[in-house]
Amino acid sequence: MDEFQPEYIGKLNFYISAINELVKDESDNPTIGILLCKNKDDYEVEFALKDVNKPIGVSEYRYTELPENIKLGLQSLEQLTKELKTINASY
Repeated sequence: MDEFQPEYIGKLNFYISAINELVKDESDNPTIGILLCKNKDDYEVEFALKDVNKPIGVSEYRYTELPENIKLGLQSLEQLTKELKTINASY
């Protein structure tokens, strides 16, 4: 919910590395990072991504509200919390 900051790429790169090392299985597809920002400067993004060797994309978003049919297909906060607790318990 903020505009793009170059340091966000470093954080995303860190999280991708952690997923690849701790979670990803050999049968999984490559991990990609998608950074959604309130707004971005393409020139700044280009420099931030210049020497990054992982697949990362940066895009702006415009949020109004999700359509009802999409809302119904999403898990609730309670379901997501339960799933995260299950994953954490296995480590």
